[in-house]
Amino acid sequence: MWRFCVLTLRRHLPLAALLLFAALALEGQQVLAQDRPLSRNTAVIIRLDGAIMPFTYAYLERKLDEAKDDTVDIVILEIDSPGGELNASLDIAKMLSEVDWAETVAYVPSTAMYGALSGAAFAALGCERIVMGKRAAIGDAGVIESDGNNPFRYVPEKQRTHVTNRIVELAKLRGRPPALAEAMVEKDLDVFQVRNTKTGQETCMSQKELDAAKDAEDWEKGKPVQETLGGNFFEANGERAVELGLAESNAESREELFEQLNIVGTPKIIKWSAVDTTVLVLNHPLVTALLLIIGLVALYIEMSSPGIGMGILTAGLCFALFFWSRFLGGTANWLELVLFLAGLAFLGVELFVLPGFGIAGLTGMLLLGASLILASQGFVIPHTRDEMFTLIRSLSVLTGAMLAFFIMALFLNRYFGSLPILGHLALKPPTDGEAALEHTAAEQALAVGDTGRADSALRPAGRARFGHRMLDVMADGDFIAPGTPIQITRISGRRVFVEPAKEE
Repeated sequence: MWRFCVLTLRRHLPLAALLLFAALALEGQQVLAQDRPLSRNTAVIIRLDGAIMPFTYAYLERKLDEAKDDTVDIVILEIDSPGGELNASLDIAKMLSEVDWAETVAYVPSTAMYGALSGAAFAALGCERIVMGKRAAIGDAGVIESDGNNPFRYVPEKQRTHVTNRIVELAKLRGRPPALAEAMVEKDLDVFQVRNTKTGQETCMSQKELDAAKDAEDWEKGKPVQETLGGNFFEANGERAVELGLAESNAESREELFEQLNIVGTPKIIKWSAVDTTVLVLNHPLVTALLLIIGLVALYIEMSSPGIGMGILTAGLCFALFFWSRFLGGTANWLELVLFLAGLAFLGVELFVLPGFGIAGLTGMLLLGASLILASQGFVIPHTRDEMFTLIRSLSVLTGAMLAFFIMALFLNRYFGSLPILGHLALKPPTDGEAALEHTAAEQALAVGDTGRADSALRPAGRARFGHRMLDVMADGDFIAPGTPIQITRISGRRVFVEPAKEE
């Protein structure tokens, strides 16, 4: 019996060894496959440079849509920014955290002038992975405000609580130490390196986190994070950020980053386009004021010389550029456009249906002003000093544009007919001979009740034809369209007043 077992074992031993070797090799391949991320053939780089403004959010939103259309696997956000506007920074971080069609990687190179500071740190925390050069910087995101007496002032605790909660939730979502994210905003928060004695997990926690932890007895508090001591906002270089678990890895060049991410080929760089430059220029306060002035003056010219169409086309172009730049700049929505169109409608009712100036005209002007102001800012009611300054700037631009318009309107009202180009658009006054004939005819032949036809729009002044005679007349009441049959209602000196002829 034993002899038979030994012979059988010897006979099958090579086969068993071969099967065992194959099983071990297969398991090894599976382990390697799990440890090594799959190569990705598509990636794009989007640069986040300079101060963060509402325009920056809209810009990144457009670039992310472009990357999504390219069906990429990785979006690399290359950051070199000192931060900027608070709400825009938080919105950018939220937008990046909600990207589910690609992996988002924040890359802060050592060559960056600023790194990822203040609001730019929020954007980095919104990404799935943070890769930094060893000398790059991240953090220092204290919320400050400015006024005339103190250019930079740390905001009160009540105002920064919302920011702290948002940034802590973002860190938890991405599996980063919430205490380090909070220490970027709270300068008096001391953070410690801790270790779980049961699991061996190492992370960073604040004292209040340790006290509130359900397994507080399992955490061993180590040395404090030096960057959080002394009442400073937390800021760390790339090497330290990796050590503390805030960043995933270090990369000193794009090539090293591509190798870490197993990117094949050179990723596409989504660059700043001519449209982005145009939108940025049109959002400048001086250019905004110029657009408003030209648009208002063009409307005035159209009212002074109706029927030509150049004024209304120019005004339409100016206001279209204004709202287009605000839409792409991230400060306007459909509400502002609806308010603007409603304001024009009320003014139209006031001018053409209810002559004079009353409730409709005042409402129209208020709606127009509100739409132009709201389209220039990303909020309705200011809650911070920075928002108050933005509102003051918007009001200043609108007020300056209105003053310039009134000055130009007075100038055009006096010299319109003598200007080289615009003079051809205005109704020419009659020559001395024509005026003498007209006045003689008016004095000798015209009488109340005589009928004729409006030769131009009467708003209220204009020209009308009575038989073979052309006279200056005034609409007595509502404005009168060109070609409308009219009749004389009264004559006061050389002024002839008319109204639409009554149908018999």
